[in-house]
Amino acid sequence: NMSTWDILISENHYSVHGSQTFLVNFNKQLKGLVFIMEIERKFVPVKLPDNLESYPHTRIEQGYLCTAPVVRVRRDGDSYYMTYKGAGMMVREEYTALTKEAYEHLIVKADGTVISKTRYRIPIGNDLTAELDIFDGALNGVLLVEVEFPDESAARSFIPPKWFGEDVTLDPRYHNSNMSKGIRP
Repeated sequence: NMSTWDILISENHYSVHGSQTFLVNFNKQLKGLVFIMEIERKFVPVKLPDNLESYPHTRIEQGYLCTAPVVRVRRDGDSYYMTYKGAGMMVREEYTALTKEAYEHLIVKADGTVISKTRYRIPIGNDLTAELDIFDGALNGVLLVEVEFPDESAARSFIPPKWFGEDVTLDPRYHNSNMSKGIRP
């Protein structure tokens, strides 16, 4: 019987509790490196919320310089940064000080498709926010919604709204790094 910790340090990057599955990353600072913990679940929405444009949203563009390990550059509105996701526990090291010029220099070096999308931040109660991504460009028509949780208990007990649709947390076709390789879910 594996404990949650045993599962987390394995190569599949996921915590599994019965039929509930969610992605887990870690948040620690060690010798200047920032590791962010994320506990999230992903879904393919079957319907868009009413009054979508009334929710805060931003344009995101991201490209992958490498997918194993994942090295991503992203423009989120007027912010630019690079993310490194290590193997194993999906540890992320985030650099928030990337300049626009550095981003523009790096994005043209991205392997595969540069992903562009609009991200809507929709409050769904219990201090949770749904991040709804509506992709355009090469991935036009792809929809994905994810929720980040404060802890594993909240992720396990989460009952998604009906508009969320199928849980695709474990489906690699819905990983942005795979979609950048031309894998369309």
